[in-house]
Amino acid sequence: MSNMPDKPDTWLLALAWLSQHAPTLYAAGLSALMAAVRIIYGGGTRRQALLEATICTLITIGLIPVLEYFGLPQNLATAAGVFIGFLGVKKIADLADRFADFKLPGRDSGK
Repeated sequence: MSNMPDKPDTWLLALAWLSQHAPTLYAAGLSALMAAVRIIYGGGTRRQALLEATICTLITIGLIPVLEYFGLPQNLATAAGVFIGFLGVKKIADLADRFADFKLPGRDSGK
């Protein structure tokens, strides 16, 4: 098995990519950690913790373009990621459903 070539350009590109995406990676990691700890603290299984952490991470990563759209700094994603991990998927889904019901008329309202 050959080792990774020790080319300065390779390390420079890898470090540049990491520094450019650090806020995203940090926010996603903290969101996953918070969700997993919350599930384990509540008596859940490892599988539940892993799934909850994965979904919270994906929600956090999806939030970053929204922050950019509103002109907010990417570093705000860290706080939002921890908040998402703390609330959990079910609470975020309930909040999204309430927001959608408030903003979008339902099918039953036309009767």
